[in-house]
Amino acid sequence: MIRLWCRIGRIMLKMSDDVIISDEITIPLSEIELSAIRSQGAGGQNVNKVASAIHLRFDIASSTALTDSVRERLLNLRDRRVTDDGVLVIKAQEFRTQEKNRHAAIERLRELVQSATVTQKPRRKTRPSKRVKEQRLEEKRHRSRVKKDRGKIGDDS
Repeated sequence: MIRLWCRIGRIMLKMSDDVIISDEITIPLSEIELSAIRSQGAGGQNVNKVASAIHLRFDIASSTALTDSVRERLLNLRDRRVTDDGVLVIKAQEFRTQEKNRHAAIERLRELVQSATVTQKPRRKTRPSKRVKEQRLEEKRHRSRVKKDRGKIGDDS
């Protein structure tokens, strides 16, 4: 029996569906390479026998599903999961079952691509007013006098 639905947190994923990022972006499962590997860490006798961790590989550079701006933002990420060739590698091993790890990896991919769809508004340069500059300098002069007055009193001989 093949299970078509899996629940990850609040999200129900259908195994045969494409990964829906937004209304405009949908990544087909054919562009995502999923491979099962052995999980790291403690796990008793079962850990050496079962490949429950998932390696998700997604080629950002050659993906047809991404817009140019999203592709550029993903490739410019300072993230160690993105290789020099433009391939995103996500390793999911937090669950004991392969199915849950597969969905966790796909969910992480979805979150990463969704974060790249948001454009930051450009920063507007602002300059401090003349009055603020004068106040800051006056405060510095005042602090300087206070600290100078704390010094030792010299001999007047």
